[in-house]
Amino acid sequence: MGYLGQFSRTRWGGGVLLALALGGAPGCYFMRPSSGAGQTTFQSPRIFDPASVVLPAGFKIEVVARDLTFPTGITFDAQGRIYVVESGYSYGEVFNQPRLLRLDQPGGSPTVVASGGSSGPWTGVAFHAGNFYIADGDVRVGGRVLRVGPDGATHELIKGLPSVGDHHTNGPVISPDGWLYFGQGTATNSGVVGRDNLEFGWLKRHPTFHDRPALPVTLTGENFAGDDLLSPESRRQVSTGAFLPYGTPSQKGQVIPGSPRPTGAVLRLRVEGGEPEVVAWGLRNPFGLAFAPDGTLYVTENGYDDRGSRKVWGAPDTLWRIETGTWYGWPDYAAGLPLTDPQFRSPGNKAPGFLLAQHPNPVPRPAARFAVHSSANGFDFSRAAGFGYEGEAFVAIFGDMAPSVGKMLGPVGGKVVRVDPRNGVITNFAANRADREGPASKVGGHGLERPIAARFDPTGTALYVVDFGVMLEKGKSHVPIPGTGGVWRITLAP
Repeated sequence: MGYLGQFSRTRWGGGVLLALALGGAPGCYFMRPSSGAGQTTFQSPRIFDPASVVLPAGFKIEVVARDLTFPTGITFDAQGRIYVVESGYSYGEVFNQPRLLRLDQPGGSPTVVASGGSSGPWTGVAFHAGNFYIADGDVRVGGRVLRVGPDGATHELIKGLPSVGDHHTNGPVISPDGWLYFGQGTATNSGVVGRDNLEFGWLKRHPTFHDRPALPVTLTGENFAGDDLLSPESRRQVSTGAFLPYGTPSQKGQVIPGSPRPTGAVLRLRVEGGEPEVVAWGLRNPFGLAFAPDGTLYVTENGYDDRGSRKVWGAPDTLWRIETGTWYGWPDYAAGLPLTDPQFRSPGNKAPGFLLAQHPNPVPRPAARFAVHSSANGFDFSRAAGFGYEGEAFVAIFGDMAPSVGKMLGPVGGKVVRVDPRNGVITNFAANRADREGPASKVGGHGLERPIAARFDPTGTALYVVDFGVMLEKGKSHVPIPGTGGVWRITLAP
């Protein structure tokens, strides 16, 4: 059946569907063109139609906000008022102004509470004790965590985080005991800087940037050769090793020192600021963070792509139950399985070898595995009988960005799923009314495009879904459409 068929099971209406976006046979995969979620066309303006979204019986969905540009997160103040952050940056090297907005009334113009420069991305927001806390993954100068007062006054709790690469500073979320937790993504896809990072746009801006482990690691010495991308006129070849700047080879047995501000990690700090503490590491892009009703921290991890010097094929996204001090496998494991397994071999390439000579600990088993390239992002846990499914996680599934992440024979994502962390069962909760999954611009109708965050209001009876908007793919270029984002609200009808 293949890796995706093995692990991407969802239940809909009592039946079992296998998401076979990569196809069932190798011949079919090679012969057919890629047809990912963003490989389509779009005609403005975007229309939001609740009737285009399918929900379980008894639930209803409505539009709370529209015409937003790259919204990524949502929170609520002590009065229950709604606040949304617009990122200010999107893949595709599109820059706008990041903003914190208050949604005063459905359909009305939002009020700007705070704004940033022309960088970003602002990837999420939390409210605690009268202040807003924003993760700012500034791709130009480095990530920050910001505290914003109700009057819009902004203070840096921490700056200089290693977020100028492929992935950024994510979150945040406030723990029951008042700590601020956030995720820090990796610089690269799988540990090695290469051509794909030039295409992302950051390698020329930061030619010496690379990944950093949380603790010292010993390398196997595998290097990856290619043309010198930073000096193509030289026509020379360079080799690059893991956890090293572009063009710097590694040596067998070489030790890379640990960093107090690593890439690919979950960190925490006091809401007053100070130096961060590493909670867990070995996570490629820990984007969504949420505490379960029992106080356990869970994180969604965006899995590897089939790109770069060290391609990884068929790696799922993951929901992790976080244990303090644990290494979760990146860059040598995917969803608890070693990359040396043939199922991760990119077609036409050899299976990835290990980059680390020793692994810090046995890799845990994930709480759940999502579909390949699903981009499982922001989420929250249900806590109220007035909504149901108490103790289950509701996860926004952004969807694939093929072909830049790898070839897809059909789209995935454009929906919200619920996950039972006790057994890993994933069930569609809100999806477009179509004969296949994917964003509305791909599968038809005027429903969900790119859900990027899901969060319950303070009563727990309304689930708010942040919809990033239309994201098209032209060749290997990302083409986000400004002004197409919005917010949906799902409630249990009387």
